[in-house]
Amino acid sequence: MVDKNDALFREVGEELRREQFAKLWERYGTYIIGLAVAVVVVIAGAKFMESRRLAQANAAGAEYEAAAQLMTSGKTEDARKAFELLAQNGPSGYAALAGLSEAGALLKEDKRAEALAVFERLAGDSSADRLIADYARLQGAAIRLGEADFTEMENRLKPLTGDDSPWRFTARELLGTAALKAGKLDEARGLLNPLLAAPELTQTARDRVNRLMAKLAVQELGATPAPAPAAATPAPATAPAAETPPAQDAGKSAPSP
Repeated sequence: MVDKNDALFREVGEELRREQFAKLWERYGTYIIGLAVAVVVVIAGAKFMESRRLAQANAAGAEYEAAAQLMTSGKTEDARKAFELLAQNGPSGYAALAGLSEAGALLKEDKRAEALAVFERLAGDSSADRLIADYARLQGAAIRLGEADFTEMENRLKPLTGDDSPWRFTARELLGTAALKAGKLDEARGLLNPLLAAPELTQTARDRVNRLMAKLAVQELGATPAPAPAAATPAPATAPAAETPPAQDAGKSAPSP
């Protein structure tokens, strides 16, 4: 009897669930179908965008490699134009790299002003990777080193000299060079001397800093007032030497008195 009751209860429960589901479906079935379709569309769209992004990245990579090959082959102008086009139309990562390469090609063509404009555009691009943007800022400062005053160089380089900056050593070297050029010898020493104790500094950079420190020492010596020369002491007066009589011939005797 118990088994029959259990079977009856289960049958009633299943029937109730079917009725409830039917009522829910009748009321919300359209929404459920719409939600399911929306999920499918979103997933399909994401897959499509991912596929498209990968295709664009692959195409941009091929374009960048072709432009780099032109650069290697000595076709600088053609390479620059290819980099410029990719910088304008490529996906963000390749666009930034192409911009750096475009600026490098401009420098090779001795077009410093145009290269500086590209570097400053990249440095001010908030969507660019910070590593690339800071590198562009550093390169722009390097271009301006020979012409800019110390205040401009400080404004350009100070944000890159912090301990957390991957470009801190080069930024400090450039800023120290600018200080030396401006005659700010104490600031130059404060920036350059600690670099020699940095184990991460490359040997090439260490050699440059040593040369700068040598120039600094020369300027410091030149800025030190020379000691006043001692007063000249007059030489003591001496008696004139006695005149030596001419020697006589050995064969002649002295005249008799």
